[in-house]
Amino acid sequence: MNRKSIGKYIALILRHKPEVIGITLDAHGWADVDALIKGVALTHPLDREGLELIVATDEKQRYSFNEDHTKIRANQGHSLAVDVELEQSEPPIVLYHGTGQKSVASIDQEGLLPGNRQYVHLSLDRQTAVKVGQRHGRPFVYTVLSGQMHRDGYAFYLSRNDVWLVKSVPARYLKKS
Repeated sequence: MNRKSIGKYIALILRHKPEVIGITLDAHGWADVDALIKGVALTHPLDREGLELIVATDEKQRYSFNEDHTKIRANQGHSLAVDVELEQSEPPIVLYHGTGQKSVASIDQEGLLPGNRQYVHLSLDRQTAVKVGQRHGRPFVYTVLSGQMHRDGYAFYLSRNDVWLVKSVPARYLKKS
C-alpha cells in the first residue's frame, strides 16, 4: 500500500472514525501517536518514520503533531465534535468554494452548509476551488463575499494548512464565478 493511501486512511481515522482502530481523540482532536501507529499497522504497514514522512509530505498538510510529536491530529475536516483550537481571523475580501455542478441549485437556495463536517471549507484562490469541485463531478466555483460576511459578524477561522473555515455561508454572500 502506498503512502498516499495510508495518509487517506489516517485522515479517515483522525477526522471521522478513530474507533475503527480502537483509539479515541481528546476534546481537541489529538490522538496518541503510538496508539495511532499500532492501530493503523494492524492493516497497513506503518511505523513512526513512515508517519513522520506522511505528515511532512502530505500535499494538503492535513495533519499536525504537537511539539514533542507524541500526539497528532487532523487540521480540519472533522465530522466529530472536536475543537481544534482555531483563532478567529479576518478573511480576505473574497474567498472561493468549489463544488459539483449537481449541487448548485440547492446551494443557490440554502447557501453553503457544512453537511457532515463542522465547517464550510473555503479556498484562497479559484484554482484550488476548481480542484475541490472536481471531486464532486463537473466543477462549479462560487465566489464568497467573505469580507462583507466578516463585517456582518460572521466568524472565520484559518486552519494550519491555509483552509478558511466558517460555520455556513448564506446564499446572499455567494456570487457565481
